[in-house]
Amino acid sequence: MIEKSLLSIGFLLIFIGFAFLLIGGILLALRSGGEVEGGGIIFIGPIPIVWGSSKEITRNLLIVAAVISSLLLIAYIFQYIKH
Repeated sequence: MIEKSLLSIGFLLIFIGFAFLLIGGILLALRSGGEVEGGGIIFIGPIPIVWGSSKEITRNLLIVAAVISSLLLIAYIFQYIKH
């Protein structure tokens, strides 16, 4: 019973987070006169795919992707050592 409620709370928090991101993006676009930069990262296995609307955004996302990949590698190594 507790697991179901925790799962529901988790999904609700994810939904609220996406709503905040959407609202924040819209407000930022309206405030800046429509000049918004953006980008994204998709991980397919251990390989990140990064794109951005400018070189600066892409460079920052590459750094974020490298940090996330490093953390995942460290977590995998600790998991392997543990067993």
